Amino acid sequence: MEITVEIIKSLRESTGAGIMDCKKALLETHGDCDQATEILRKKGLVKVQKKAERVARQGIIEQYVHGGGRIGAMVEINCETDFVARTDEFKDLAHNVAMQIVAMNPVYITAEDIPQGNDEEPAQVCLLHQPYIRDPQTTIKDLINTLIAKVGENIQIKRFVRYELGCWEDDKI
Repeated sequence: MEITVEIIKSLRESTGAGIMDCKKALLETHGDCDQATEILRKKGLVKVQKKAERVARQGIIEQYVHGGGRIGAMVEINCETDFVARTDEFKDLAHNVAMQIVAMNPVYITAEDIPQGNDEEPAQVCLLHQPYIRDPQTTIKDLINTLIAKVGENIQIKRFVRYELGCWEDDKI
């Protein structure tokens, strides 16, 4: 199969990978876009692992309020540079994560945050392990890893808070 510019462009748009990476993956798979996507995904995961130890001190705080002002969330998402923090993709990620927090009410960021001896299911109570509300086949961690592979920087969720009108942890009335 001939590898055309249109096929390369289509793969690049769907994966966010570089032009040469897309071309190499398509050549390796003899033009099979599904296999090329899988190869690019695996390469992206390798990039993500390499970037995980890098310091992420820039970023944004995003808020989302839903239900006529009855439920809201704030989330701090960090990256390595303010350049990435100002991109539309990063802002979209932050907004979608804030919406996820409002919709799914996570308690922890990762499974490592669950106290010892607590039998809670990470997919229920950990933000990074929850299925993404817009695509249940994808977790929040997958969503972040995809952007890490695309922008080439470490991205981390540092903290979040969720408010619901009339709900207080220490309510004893």
